Amino acid sequence: MQRNVPPSATRAAAAVLMAAALGLASLAHAQTPAQPMSQTLSQAAPPVDPTFSAYSLLNLCKQRNDNVAQGECVGAVRGIIHGYQYGVLFLGQRGYRVIAHDRRSHGRSAQTWDGNNMDRYADDLAELIEKLDLRNAVMVGHSTGGGEVARYIGRHGTGRVAKAVLVGAVPPQMLKTAANPGGLPRDVFDGIRKGTFDNRAQFFKDLTLPFYGYNRPGAKVSEGVREAFWLQGMLGGLKGLYDCIEQFSETDFTADLKKMDVPTLFIHGDDDQIVPIAAASQRAVELVPNGRLVVYPGASHGLTLTEQDKFNADLLAFIQE
Repeated sequence: MQRNVPPSATRAAAAVLMAAALGLASLAHAQTPAQPMSQTLSQAAPPVDPTFSAYSLLNLCKQRNDNVAQGECVGAVRGIIHGYQYGVLFLGQRGYRVIAHDRRSHGRSAQTWDGNNMDRYADDLAELIEKLDLRNAVMVGHSTGGGEVARYIGRHGTGRVAKAVLVGAVPPQMLKTAANPGGLPRDVFDGIRKGTFDNRAQFFKDLTLPFYGYNRPGAKVSEGVREAFWLQGMLGGLKGLYDCIEQFSETDFTADLKKMDVPTLFIHGDDDQIVPIAAASQRAVELVPNGRLVVYPGASHGLTLTEQDKFNADLLAFIQE
């Protein structure tokens, strides 16, 4: 994100970095030295994994005029976090620079066969953050993206991070185990695997109902939102999406959460049917040294859209604290 300041002042860019993947995303706000647009767009990416590069964001910026705002490349602003593109607009209108990247094998990133694991997701994010030299970041992750933020901090520390926000996030662990008796049984995730493998097009369409709480009595259903969700899911590579199921369900983020030594805000709906709050944020907040939990009564997993105004306001207030 970037605050507008007079030309005579020392300019600092801020960035909101989102790793979007099937609605499971991460976001960062950071300070980094401002550069002229021509300089920003001409940066050459160093050699990296030939099957994927988080630096592809910079190349994409060369191709898409809608990725340029306030004189700087701000990344691929599109349908992230299943409707949070409106939040990107909200923050951008308030002077923040917004940067988005899709997780490997999701959205417009390369459809990788290998490397679809939480450690690599976090390392890809680190490549992008370091390439853009983001500092004093506020990272925000939704669902699996919340795990991605936690794992990034667990592996790379908080040297570039000022705050974190985890929204409907999967940590500390979704799968029911002997050490995690409050988790969901394995057959729940086996059902997700089967739906994704057998007919992901129908599965993604059906998933919109519990995702947004549209299966609740009196719910106001938006067919446009359902179609947008479906489209975002279908953009991803099948192998990567299939692999991701194990990552968001079985990864244990306990050690990562304990390393989150920056102010951390958890936001979760108490009617989240995808990542139930009791085994997620209510436990995770107890593991973070400086965390607090805000519960949205009756809210679904897709609260960044269904509770858009409240979420935007809460996120902005936390950033500005």
